[in-house]
Amino acid sequence: MPEDETSDAKGPDRAQDELERLRARVAALETDQAARAPRHRARSVLAVVLIVLGCLLAPLGALASWTAGEVGDTDRYVATVAPLASDPDVQDAVARRATDALMEHLDLPALLSDVVPADRPRLEKALGALGGSLENAVRSFVQDKAREVAASDAFETIWTDVNRGVHAAVDKALTGSGGGAVKLNKNTVTVDLGPVIDRVKQRLVDDGMTVAGKIPEIHTDFTVLKADDIGRLKTGFRILQLAGNWLPVLAVLLVAVGVLLCAHRRRALVAAALGVAFATGLLGIGLTVFRTVYLDALPADVSQPAAASVYDTLTRFLRTTVRTVVALGVVIAIAAWVTGPGRHATAVRQLWTAGIGAVRSTADHLGLRTGPVGPFVRRHRRWIAWILVAAAILTYALWSYPTGWVVVGLALALLFALAVVDFLAGESATPNG
Repeated sequence: MPEDETSDAKGPDRAQDELERLRARVAALETDQAARAPRHRARSVLAVVLIVLGCLLAPLGALASWTAGEVGDTDRYVATVAPLASDPDVQDAVARRATDALMEHLDLPALLSDVVPADRPRLEKALGALGGSLENAVRSFVQDKAREVAASDAFETIWTDVNRGVHAAVDKALTGSGGGAVKLNKNTVTVDLGPVIDRVKQRLVDDGMTVAGKIPEIHTDFTVLKADDIGRLKTGFRILQLAGNWLPVLAVLLVAVGVLLCAHRRRALVAAALGVAFATGLLGIGLTVFRTVYLDALPADVSQPAAASVYDTLTRFLRTTVRTVVALGVVIAIAAWVTGPGRHATAVRQLWTAGIGAVRSTADHLGLRTGPVGPFVRRHRRWIAWILVAAAILTYALWSYPTGWVVVGLALALLFALAVVDFLAGESATPNG
């Protein structure tokens, strides 16, 4: 058989063998894909579960951090409530409570003790005819002195010292811990106003009402915290106190692992950051709703304006934490989205580049030169950018008590620094001189 006929005969065989090999290869790939599909689905489900758990733990982490810091730390608690001594509503409530206690022990007829005996019956008869006028006049006088004491620097010192002692009661009320000598009266945490009343008595004596010096030592209470279901909340608060700062770390780790397990990590990061911000924002809404419910449930003899001031002060750091986490979640979500491949994100980056380019072009026309800095930044641009990001993260981590504005400020500072890097790394329209 001629050689060309032999080649023609082998050609179809080689093609057939190649086709079989391709078919086998496709079958192997399909088998491998089918084997991987369940693993991918299980991995995706696990990632979703971890991210959801992290989002749910985020508000609990904020609450745990507040419980460990605010309730568990006496110095921080005292520093938190110290400004209440200057709050007008608290001062008025303290003055009224001290006035009521003094009026219960003030012997009005004894006010006539310095009157000449011959004139005393006639004066007592005249005062008796006035009915409650004398009592009202004395009450007004006592309350004025009580307000003076409540507005003085001495009251700030008394308030701080008393609250340092009462912190154990607050700790026990919210967490169930505390010394055995600490007592709660009907789920109520109170401050003893005895030192304040002593100063009011001295002020009354100094201003001529010597009978006030005969009033025995008085101990009366000012309500700091009251809730009928404190007993049911103790276990939860105790757990949060023990969790302390570990619960926020656990929430972050769960979200991070969930994002790393996802096939589309950038999308997962955006969703997780917004989920954490949303869940923590719900805690902030809950604090506002609970404030209204709490104030409405207070007894009639408790000053609602003062109680509102106390509630707002005690939860101030928790509200700050909520706003911080919400701001941080939104900033991370925006950063992840902007750096992604989406059409709108690409358009935003193009606007950024165009804006930096326009500024650089204007600088070139004005004769501004970067010198050797430009080429250096251009060569190490990526490393410089990552160093700036790491510096922003480290600054946030080392900030004692970051707020939402701190997060926004750091984000804007980072944007400005990156803009400077892009400006310096840009090619000059004319050679550098």
